[in-house]
Amino acid sequence: VSGLVECVPNFSEGRDRKVIDTIAAAISAVEGADVLDIDMGGETNRTVVTFVASPESVGDAAFAGVAKAAELIDMSSHAGAHPRMGATDVLPFVPVSGVTMDDCVAIAHATGERIGSELGIPVWFYEEAARSPEFRNLARVRVGEYEGLAKRLGKGKPDAGPSEFNARSGATAIGAREFLIAWNINLNTRDRVYANEIAYELRERGRWKRSESPDTFYYKGDIVYFAEGKFPCGNCDFEAGDFEALAGHYANEHDGDLAAAYRARGLEPEALVGKPVYKDGRFKNLKGIGWEIPEYGCAQLSFNVTNFRTTPLHAVFDAACAEAQQRGIRVTGSEIVGLVPWETLQQAAVHYLRRMGKSPGLPVPDLAEVAIQSLGLRDVADFNPTSKVLGMPKQEGELVNRVTFDFVDEVSRDSPAPGGGSVAALAGALGAALGTMVANLSVTKGKQAANYEQLAAVAERGQAVKDTLIAGVDADTSAFDGVIAAMRMPKDSDEQRATRDAALESGYRAATMVPLATVEQCRDALAVCSEMAGMMDSAMASDVGSGALLAQAGARAAAYNVRINLKEIPDEKFCSKTGDALNTLLAECDSLAATVMEAVEATLHS
Repeated sequence: VSGLVECVPNFSEGRDRKVIDTIAAAISAVEGADVLDIDMGGETNRTVVTFVASPESVGDAAFAGVAKAAELIDMSSHAGAHPRMGATDVLPFVPVSGVTMDDCVAIAHATGERIGSELGIPVWFYEEAARSPEFRNLARVRVGEYEGLAKRLGKGKPDAGPSEFNARSGATAIGAREFLIAWNINLNTRDRVYANEIAYELRERGRWKRSESPDTFYYKGDIVYFAEGKFPCGNCDFEAGDFEALAGHYANEHDGDLAAAYRARGLEPEALVGKPVYKDGRFKNLKGIGWEIPEYGCAQLSFNVTNFRTTPLHAVFDAACAEAQQRGIRVTGSEIVGLVPWETLQQAAVHYLRRMGKSPGLPVPDLAEVAIQSLGLRDVADFNPTSKVLGMPKQEGELVNRVTFDFVDEVSRDSPAPGGGSVAALAGALGAALGTMVANLSVTKGKQAANYEQLAAVAERGQAVKDTLIAGVDADTSAFDGVIAAMRMPKDSDEQRATRDAALESGYRAATMVPLATVEQCRDALAVCSEMAGMMDSAMASDVGSGALLAQAGARAAAYNVRINLKEIPDEKFCSKTGDALNTLLAECDSLAATVMEAVEATLHS
């Protein structure tokens, strides 16, 4: 999968399960779309569906859901407690892994244009996909709700779709936003006051500024208010005579927009006299309160992280631990509510491994376990990364999921696949793994302390090369499918033979590029071994040498597959260009292997 996008459509139906199941089935029917959760609300008469798909298919899946909702939901008779303006009320796209926010904005725009033109539903874009600043806020998009749509459309055009009122389907807000992580940090106390005390310190909104307050129990101080001619800064001892002067100080000393900060708290800068002064919280894009959960027997800091890239979980967790310790409290762990992107757990794992002086270049399951243990994600409930983590890399091929001995047996059977190409990829992966192992072992040796950053980088690069080559084990076998399909095509007429020949050439081209990529990746595995050859402990020379030999064997074996396929391709220009690229890669492999062998032989004979 090239990437993963989450989509969270909100449908204006929360009481008829059959309707929602039919909509969910339409979404799931699109290849690559996976419905993860359905949350129905009777009082709101609204259902939130969560699904994920590749960036190539997520728009089609979203369109299928919107189309089915337009068919089944009649907004003219809808009633519910939640604000809404359409059968599909909101449709946000969220980058999870391997995609950018710009990608999601493009998907939102393309999907919105299609919904508008094919379904006749007016569309407005919001948040990151907004085409005008006023509509970044969803509440501004939805003003007037369904009942005010006819009047609103009479005054201006939507961003996409018709300007005519669609009485049955209403209108849809389509957006792009960051992944929202619902996350609770557990304390060894049931006292909500302590939980609020810490949550207020950390959340972006902050808290009321207080005077003569102990650091450990800030809430015990006196609230500071704005007064005529007295405009104190919430973050330091500065006091201005008016808001304009205070805003200038805030911009210069605290690097922020004070007017925007107070408006975000529901306070107008022109009417602050008599209102409490706010002290900023430590983290942007963090909302939070404290509460007690009786069934867990503890208080929690309850957070919504609205941008985990700017506010990583590990940074908030460490800050919470420090604040708790200052107050004589302990953080015992944390709890993910819903799903979490792999990237944020990977960030946490790398952070804690680096902090303990260990290599971050570990396999994905190991990184996941480090993050789970470091953040205490099993403290109050089970945490299974398979079901809780979105975008976690995994090898899904039939061959790579076999036990090694089963794979060897499969190679030995009387079938043409898996063959030399798959074995070449496995050999290269083992070579990369050995080089990575040496890098990881070297990190813990005292005499390599000065080389920590270099070793960590080699280990991380080695893991990536290893994983790519493992994927190549199945890719090589699958690559020949096109050739086999072409061979089965009819060849009774000249036209059929021409079509078959063209399909065969196309199949052989594709089958050639996969082993060529394996040669390139084996070159990268050799580069890992070569770098370690210059830094290895003498006791690890045999491992580095073995890794290089395996990677070189993988490269040479994959090269044979390239050459045998080129013989079937009549395009001389393509064959010449591919052959030149192959020879260049093999020369690089030989040079790297020679460097490793020279270092290994010198070590073994010294």
